[in-house]
Amino acid sequence: MKQALLVIDAQQELIEGNENESSVFKKEQLLNNINLVIDKAKESDALVAFVRDTDVGGGEGEGFQVHQNINVPPLSMIFDKKATNSFHGTPLLAYLKDKGIEHLVIMGCQTEYCIDSAVRTATINGFDVTLVADGHSTRDSSVLTAEQIIGHHNKTLHGHYNVENFAVVRKSDEDLFEPIHNNYR
Repeated sequence: MKQALLVIDAQQELIEGNENESSVFKKEQLLNNINLVIDKAKESDALVAFVRDTDVGGGEGEGFQVHQNINVPPLSMIFDKKATNSFHGTPLLAYLKDKGIEHLVIMGCQTEYCIDSAVRTATINGFDVTLVADGHSTRDSSVLTAEQIIGHHNKTLHGHYNVENFAVVRKSDEDLFEPIHNNYR
């Protein structure tokens, strides 16, 4: 089975915050877990792709770049997007289909926006998805804490399906590139 790790919006300014926004919840843990899973992807010969949001850092400069503490593999693909959905208006879907990818491991920011839409869109487009439970983050909203948002999405997206393909939620220390989806079919 061909697999890919998709790291969404793990950008310097989004993770660290700026004068208007705080940093994301448990940013150090997030960065450590992203690097852990990148290592697992490389060991499993999985593709690694990054998506950057052009709204972050004004779409340029240091704040727009993938966070400086993330060990970006040299052959990684980087896609820039304008929408919340990583697949909208980008060549990401065509790239993954062209490479024969069947299973996506998803991590990054922000849980209730870009992570949620990527997981749901991926299942609709024929991918089994593993969302890394401790590999996505966000900030507090006016209604819920970041921790509540993350917990809610981990619960809601685990088992989320679109008939043929679905999502499971697993922790970063698990064998993420040994998919368990068939155990549920």
